[in-house]
Formats: sequence, structure tokens, C-alpha cells
Amino acid sequence: MMESQKQHARVFSFEFFPPRTDAGVEKLRATRKQLVALKPRFFSVTFGAGGSTQERTLETVLEIQKKSGIEAAPHLSCIGSSRENIRKILQTYQDNGVKHIVALRGDMPSGLGEPGAFHFANELVEFIRAETGDHFHIEVAAYPEFHPQAPDANTDLDNFKRKTEAGADSAITQYFFNPDAYFRFIESCEQRGLSLPIVPGIMPITNYKNLARFSDACGAEIPRWIRKRLEVFGDDLASVEALGVDIVTTLCQRLLDEGAPGLHFYTMNRAEPTTTIWKNLGI
Repeated sequence: MMESQKQHARVFSFEFFPPRTDAGVEKLRATRKQLVALKPRFFSVTFGAGGSTQERTLETVLEIQKKSGIEAAPHLSCIGSSRENIRKILQTYQDNGVKHIVALRGDMPSGLGEPGAFHFANELVEFIRAETGDHFHIEVAAYPEFHPQAPDANTDLDNFKRKTEAGADSAITQYFFNPDAYFRFIESCEQRGLSLPIVPGIMPITNYKNLARFSDACGAEIPRWIRKRLEVFGDDLASVEALGVDIVTTLCQRLLDEGAPGLHFYTMNRAEPTTTIWKNLGI
């Protein structure tokens, strides 16, 4: 099991979102300084469909690239983007030494009628390759529990294969709490001849209510036993976080033991939960 993944060197990485306020900028700088000490391979930065969010992504990426000593990997989304806009962004990243891109379809914001020049992530990957050759290492998204808009599992896997054939180098998964979903997904990919690194996305548990709401929206299942244990704590966030660290540490350890090619932490711009899990794992 997991033979396709065991052949790859392990990559550990952390994800940020672009801050909306000056206070958020300072908070992220403090978080980043703490996480730099863990020497991840890269920091990724999310990308919204709105113009101001895209500008903040660019600012955050360039600061990481120039000041942290860690590679920056900006997200790039199809939604609401023209070919010319994407071309300019790619050129800016090239000019600033960025060599890593996370290419996504993205979520359609309410009120946006048209998706833009690209409808699917494989089209965006093809465009990046056509424009920039092999300059960028391209990550794509994977969904062990399947994309919430996919009609069935086979369609979702076929979509994933199209992204890899378009030129993706590796993939990062949506977060999950059931490791067997990841192992089954890898097995299905291997049956389709796919052997690229597929790194598990890891979401530290810090606020159960927010996590439950977000998970319902993105199709990530929270197993019943986890829900029941976390619900008991109500608004006691310290207890939620303490149990969450134990749950996620156990998940990560099993993934690594079985041959996962690294871990990608969705930090939510906080250092503490991720660093605690990291120390527990002895990475």
C-alpha cells in the first residue's frame, strides 16, 4: 500500500491567508517568524476572486519571498481571472524569483456570473505551462473525500487525472480526519497510473463550531466520534484545542508511518497549534 508515495522525499509546508488589516499583517509576520524556525519547504498563500484579495496575496507572497528565507507558493485561481491578468501575475512572480504555484479552480463567489477565461484547474495548469514552461513547480488540489460538486467519485478522480496530465508536479489534499479516505484515494490514483506526490492537507482543530461549519461547506467529513468528543466542550476553546492537538497528532503520525510524502498544514495564520503538533511528531 502507498508504494507510489513512499518513493518521494517528504515535504512539509504551511499555508497562510492574506491579512485584511494592518493588525492582521503584524500577526502574520509574528506567526511566520515562529514557523520559519521549523524550516518548511515552502509557505503557500491563498488567493481570492476579489481584486483587493489578489493584491494582498501578491504583497504577502513577495514579503515571504524576500524576507523569510523560505520559498513562497502563491495560490492562483481560475475564477474571475482573464488570460491577460493571469499572464501579468505569472510575470510578476517570475520577476521576483517565485518558482512555486498552487493552481486551483477556486470557489465561485456569490454574485459572480461568469467563472472567467478558465473553467477548470487543468486549463489553468495548461496555460501556466504554455506561458512559462518548466519555470514553476505546480501544485494542484486533491480531494480524498471527493469534491463537493463532483457528481460521483470516478468523475472526481478523472478530473484529478486531467490536472496531472496537464502538467502538475504534485498535489495537496483538502483536509480530512479519516486517514482511510486518503489511503483509498491513493490506491485509486495508483490504479489510474498516477504516481505524483500527493501530500495530505492537515487542519489543526482550534474552534469546533467554525470547523463544523467550514467542513460542511467544503465536503470534509468530521467523524462522529470526533464530533461527539468536541461538542462536550462547548465554548471551552482551550479544551477543544488540547483534544484537537491529540487527534491531529495521531492522524499525522499514522499518515507518515504509512508512507505519506509529507504534510501541509492549514495554519489559519496561527503558529501555536501547528508547532505543538510538529513537536509531538518529532519532525
